[in-house]
Amino acid sequence: MSSHDRITTPFTRESTAAEVIDGIDLTGRRAVVTGGASGIGVETARALASAGAEVTLAVRDVEAGKRTAADITATTGNSHISVAPIELADRASVAAFVAAWQGPLHILVNNAGVMAEPLNRTQEGWEHQFATNHVGHFGLALGLHDALAEAGNARVVSVSSSAHLRSPVVFDDIHFENREYEPWAAYGQSKTANVLFAVEATKRWAADGITANALMPGGIRTNLQRHQNANPEFQKLIEGAAWKTTEQGAATSILVAVSPLLEGIGGRYFEDATEAGPNVPPAGTGVADYALDPEAAARLWDVSLEMLAR
Repeated sequence: MSSHDRITTPFTRESTAAEVIDGIDLTGRRAVVTGGASGIGVETARALASAGAEVTLAVRDVEAGKRTAADITATTGNSHISVAPIELADRASVAAFVAAWQGPLHILVNNAGVMAEPLNRTQEGWEHQFATNHVGHFGLALGLHDALAEAGNARVVSVSSSAHLRSPVVFDDIHFENREYEPWAAYGQSKTANVLFAVEATKRWAADGITANALMPGGIRTNLQRHQNANPEFQKLIEGAAWKTTEQGAATSILVAVSPLLEGIGGRYFEDATEAGPNVPPAGTGVADYALDPEAAARLWDVSLEMLAR
């Protein structure tokens, strides 16, 4: 961990997105939330809308997106909520979203994700969790770079997970071609990539007024766990877990997206609405050194560019 001052906030693990955004005016600001039609994505989008932002829900299921947009408008009075299709594991879909975007973008929330699913590969042969959780969001952020730069003081929110503690990015075999596939290791690797992305994006783009931070939302019961509901080990793991509501789960995303405390600050990892300290095993909290490693971050960026150039 570098010697920078850790950011602390008045918020706690119980704080909600509404509490974090209270008093902040986002009128005239534009935001994109991937996966904005389910789980914490809905509450992240709702909070941004409640503060006056123009919000685009970038989603796989456009019909679900439209229902969510209508619900957000009904609860916030903000009618500037739009829906656009995106399939993060499909490069053409990400490119189409980028091509359709016009004008500045102030906040990009890379929120969508798949978790601990059975082995699945994209048409390129990439492991699907890495392709969705990291590569799709990397391509999206890269494609929207000029829109973020145009906004000035833009922020990218990279939704990671404490599961990043399960695995660094295994550069020698990212796609499980030569090792046995393990769903949680694959998920963990993709979530480490989300943190490393924030580190390198901030390094490369801070001069354009763009900062990126990563976060762990906390344990929340959402559709993300659909592959785990029949897994007895997972059930045992969650029995004593302190679950958050989706409104509490979105709080740290909102902190990273809008808090004045993070002005000009990037490349960090937050949990429970504050900057996390280093992970000390066997604790399942904090951030792994390898997730903040600048060399790994630079290497991942290069590998990701190579993947997208194929």
